Amino acid sequence: MKIAVFPGSFDPYTLAHHDLVERALPMFDKIYVAIGVNSSKVGLMDVEAKKESIKELYASNPKIEVTTYKGLTVDYCKEVSAQVILRGLRNTTDLDYENIIAQNNLLLNPNVESYFLVSRSGLAHISSTIVRDIWRNNGDIKPLVPAQILKHIEKLDRK
Repeated sequence: MKIAVFPGSFDPYTLAHHDLVERALPMFDKIYVAIGVNSSKVGLMDVEAKKESIKELYASNPKIEVTTYKGLTVDYCKEVSAQVILRGLRNTTDLDYENIIAQNNLLLNPNVESYFLVSRSGLAHISSTIVRDIWRNNGDIKPLVPAQILKHIEKLDRK
């Protein structure tokens, strides 16, 4: 099986994340949307809320599994027998950052490749950081997150 891990904090999961997974589906037999757990980070949503909301989004797709993990992404890839780390690129800044991580990941585990998909036009401006900022300042995030995710966010305090 061709297995990919799409790692991230996904705080929150955006339309850009969703588009990347949908576009990658034809290339893989299974994609793990893997939420990295960092106990020192306080985000918009807790890990379980993120996991449940993303699971709901992909409930009808057996090729997508939503999980959490701690530690190095390449170690998690080995755990789930993934050969690929899937990442999105919005701009050249992302490319520079992701290139450094990909090179180090190859040193840590030469059996795991990084595949990059360039953000689709009209979605490259979306980042979880911006979505959180808009939300906390009472802005409308409907055009930035999937409806299934939005309904979970709307239950949260805007602080």
